[in-house]
Amino acid sequence: MLRKAGGITCIGTRSWTTPNRHLRPIVVGHSGLPAQDVMSTARITSIHPGSAIEGGRITLHGEQFEVTAARLPEVQVAGRAARIVLAAPDRLSIVVPTGIGEGGPVAVDIDGAPAGEAAFIGIAAPFATGLHQVDNPAFDLEGNLYVTYSGTRGQQVPVSVFRVRPDGTRASFSSAIVNPTSMAIDLEGRIYVSSRFEGTVYRLVEDGMAEPFATDLGVPCGLAFAADGALYVGDRSGTIFKVDPSGRATTFTSLPASIAAFHLAFGPDGSLYVTGPTLAPYDPVYRIDRDGGVSVYSQAFGRPQGLAFDATGTLFVVEALAGASGLYRVPSDGPAQLVLDGPGLVGVAFGPNGSLVVCTNHTAYRLPGLAASDT
Repeated sequence: MLRKAGGITCIGTRSWTTPNRHLRPIVVGHSGLPAQDVMSTARITSIHPGSAIEGGRITLHGEQFEVTAARLPEVQVAGRAARIVLAAPDRLSIVVPTGIGEGGPVAVDIDGAPAGEAAFIGIAAPFATGLHQVDNPAFDLEGNLYVTYSGTRGQQVPVSVFRVRPDGTRASFSSAIVNPTSMAIDLEGRIYVSSRFEGTVYRLVEDGMAEPFATDLGVPCGLAFAADGALYVGDRSGTIFKVDPSGRATTFTSLPASIAAFHLAFGPDGSLYVTGPTLAPYDPVYRIDRDGGVSVYSQAFGRPQGLAFDATGTLFVVEALAGASGLYRVPSDGPAQLVLDGPGLVGVAFGPNGSLVVCTNHTAYRLPGLAASDT
């Protein structure tokens, strides 16, 4: 968003149709010339996307940015110098610096901008580290976040599942599962965790003890509960299982096998939405109806990963392709929109209070909420 005296102007989401004319790749950082040497009046008019994690790339759109062969503007995010990677007089692409401690709106400053005007982006700050997350994290109704340390194939780790309190306090929750992969929480608040090594889904009790719930599920990666209490499990070899409350599994439908994992989420329409990266140039987001009928909901992504619905029923999908990744809003009546950028994203979850968590393999990042322009 762009904040000015007397009001707030919200900025829309990133457009991929912006022409790239006049962009100049940057090999080195800032020139180091003092800000007072800049004579032009630089102004940021919008920032896309509106949120990021450390290492994410955002683009500042504006006017009169001082871009010459001799120097580049100095840009700071939350008071920390940001590296410029592409530059033109009307736009700058920057990398969000590390070390921004608090999540939420932070100021983006550029030398030469008029006093009293600042632009803001939403930063998702590190919330839990030292993880090995391969799918979505999971929130319970009290706002506790559950994350995993999955480990290498067959590795027995000291802690399989961690619980992170809303205040950021982390504690071990379960140590009984080899290669914990995906998680889901049933209508009674019980946690279910799949083991991709054993082909089993476990149910965890309050003290973290694990009891087998369903077995012989192939390589289970992707769990989601339907409104009637049935658990759906994605076997990355291509089968979607339906598991009744007694733990009996039946084949619900089939999809192309995934090279990585299936990711599952139920939508407000009662349909099951599934992603599963393959070797194809583009992979769809599938929608599966109550009878197992499969259709394509979106084909906008190269490598779709975790997915989740927010409180309004809007679908969000993580894409990770060719070293870049981001979180996209996928409206039912328009193109996918990038709302958060960051490297190495694999999963996403929305908390009961509207907070957002995105995960890389090793860190969970929390954002109090997406900017109004992004939702």
